[in-house]
Amino acid sequence: MTAASAYSFRKATLDDLALLRSWQSKPHVQDWWDAEEPYDEADLADPRVARWIVSNNRQPFAFMQDYTVHGWQDHHFASLPKGSRGIDQYIGAPEMIGVGHGSAFIGERLQALFNAGAPVIATDPHPDNHRAIAVYRKLGFEPLGPPRETEWGLILPMAVER
Repeated sequence: MTAASAYSFRKATLDDLALLRSWQSKPHVQDWWDAEEPYDEADLADPRVARWIVSNNRQPFAFMQDYTVHGWQDHHFASLPKGSRGIDQYIGAPEMIGVGHGSAFIGERLQALFNAGAPVIATDPHPDNHRAIAVYRKLGFEPLGPPRETEWGLILPMAVER
């Protein structure tokens, strides 16, 4: 976190499961996040994925994860250059939606990933998630093709280069 930043990212832990369950029970999260249960110890230890609790002025309000797109066989982003990362996130606190936090904290994480050497960052919102797609476009993401079905559901593949 920089001195000018109002956001912090800390690794999600087992102590966060109740918070994640609470957020994932909210209709605005359930609309787009298909996980019924938050992560278990094995998930949190998976070296392919970094999972974060995002806070604003020390108040947790969002979940974000970034992952190596080459960590799964036949992943839909496997054709991206080595070192590329994928991202997913949601805002758990309903009062934080629609006031600019999404583009701000996602933008901060993108910069950190680019600073760490990622050449491309990809994401895969549902094609009907117009709010998320607008945020991604604002941050420079462009579609990589038409919507497509994957093992994780229907997606609009999008990416932004460093």
